[in-house]
Amino acid sequence: MAVVPLLAVFRGDFVTLLVLVDDKDTMKVVADKIAYHVINRRLPPQDAPMRVQYNHRALPPDQTVAQAGILPLSFVEVYYDARERRHAGMDRRSYPGRPLER
Repeated sequence: MAVVPLLAVFRGDFVTLLVLVDDKDTMKVVADKIAYHVINRRLPPQDAPMRVQYNHRALPPDQTVAQAGILPLSFVEVYYDARERRHAGMDRRSYPGRPLER
C-alpha cells in the first residue's frame, strides 16, 4: 500500500485540492475522499453516484488507483453522474406544466 497524492477538483467547485489516497483505494473511495472536502461545504449533496474522471475518461467505481495507472500528482475530477440519478430534478426542458419562473 502506497500513498498517492492527487490534484483534484469536484465539478462545480472552484478549489483545486491536494488529496492523499491509497493505491488500493477504489474510485468510489477516491470520490468519497475528495467529496469530503467539498460537499456540504461549498456544494450541496445530490442523489446521484459520484464518478472519477482521469485523462478524459470516467473510471469504473470498482477500479483501484493502481489499476487505473494514476501516478502521484495526477489531476482527477469528481462529478455527480446525472445519468444515474434516482430522482432527477426538473429543468425547463423537462417540466410538463406552465413555464418556470426565472
